[in-house]
Amino acid sequence: MIRIGQGLDVHAFEAGDFVTLAGVKIPHTHGLKAHSDGDVILHALSDALLGALALGDIGQHFPDTDPEFKGADSRVLLRHVYTLIQDRGYELQNADITVACERPKLAPHNLAMRQHIADDLDVELTQVSVKATTTEKLGFTGRQEGIFASAVVLLSKKEG
Repeated sequence: MIRIGQGLDVHAFEAGDFVTLAGVKIPHTHGLKAHSDGDVILHALSDALLGALALGDIGQHFPDTDPEFKGADSRVLLRHVYTLIQDRGYELQNADITVACERPKLAPHNLAMRQHIADDLDVELTQVSVKATTTEKLGFTGRQEGIFASAVVLLSKKEG
């Protein structure tokens, strides 16, 4: 049995000197406004995983009204979500993630981002794709007001 999930996340820029994407702190002229660490990649990925098994969304599991999750490390949240997936007998086959932003440039950080995700989900690096694009200066990402991420996952029932 296979299941497909999709997740999206957006965070606005605010004062700061780095953004956290897939657990990698990337120097930037701004930070991301969020209740947790604002990691749009891991939030979109978590939503995709939850959606694949109809388990709700990240906001239901980690509400931004709960002080426990203030400043939370999204890698910890992702690992918790993946435990829910594994507890139901599923495993990740692949994840394909796209990030839209004009800045910061993500190519120098791509391998580290992919490795963090692969490590957190205990999968091979080749099962995780992270791609970056601009929006050709269009929309809120083009105006450099924030970052958008989209994730798609394929899960399969574990054998045995």
